[in-house]
Amino acid sequence: MRAVVQRVINCSVAAAGKIVGNINKGILVYLGVEENDSEKDVKYITDKVINLRIFNDYNNKMNLSLKDIGGELLLVSQFTLLGDVRRGRRPSYSRAADPEYAKKYYHLTLRAFKESGLKVEAGRFREVMEINYTNIGPVTILLDSRKLF
Repeated sequence: MRAVVQRVINCSVAAAGKIVGNINKGILVYLGVEENDSEKDVKYITDKVINLRIFNDYNNKMNLSLKDIGGELLLVSQFTLLGDVRRGRRPSYSRAADPEYAKKYYHLTLRAFKESGLKVEAGRFREVMEINYTNIGPVTILLDSRKLF
């Protein structure tokens, strides 16, 4: 499972021209589900995201987590995070989970984030979406549940 985490001051996601998710200060998470991902991967990603210390404290150091600041989270599925471009110029998505498997683990991840008690919004699985946000910093973190980076 892969995630791109961005610290945002606001973020919205629209599908079919209608806003389906909207948050204020918090984290935008793009999530890609890989073949053979399991609940272990869900736990790794959700725990890591919720507890990442990427918000500034009173000394202006990144020392606070999303939980610490009572921030909000917007989750968006994005299978292209699993694109492999090491060979050629066209990404290969052979490691991406098939849509039904990916949907299951996307929704398990969404549920795990919601169970944290934070305000959580989400995009629409397998739909073309428009995401608008203001990244603070900018701060962008890459996560991989297999710890490849």
